[in-house]
Amino acid sequence: MRNRGSVVIVENDKVGLIQRIKDGSVYYVFPGGGIEYGETPEEAAKREAFEEVGVDVKVNECIAKVDFNGTQYFFLTEIINGTLGTGQGEEYTDQKRDRGTYLPIWVEIERLSTIDVKPKEVALRVQSLFK
Repeated sequence: MRNRGSVVIVENDKVGLIQRIKDGSVYYVFPGGGIEYGETPEEAAKREAFEEVGVDVKVNECIAKVDFNGTQYFFLTEIINGTLGTGQGEEYTDQKRDRGTYLPIWVEIERLSTIDVKPKEVALRVQSLFK
């Protein structure tokens, strides 16, 4: 069990997600990852946003906490620098990981309830906040 910090990046009625294809399944996740020793959830979310999708973010409020293999924190954020899709984390650089594919993409908020976003409750929360 490991606590995680994740970002919810919303721009122009779209949210930045990572499309995962693993073992024949296609699903989407919010950028984020494990909180390292000495980090706050907010600091982890900022670090993971840069590593996974290549953006510096301003962290705003926590919009969801989900208990699943530890506590997952989801922060509403704003891009302050960088371009979504330019991350250089080990997901992209370590070819030996064999954990499927990672593709940062923009998805229309209205589509969140029609695709497999994990966790689903956070996707629905984002939809409710931006209707």
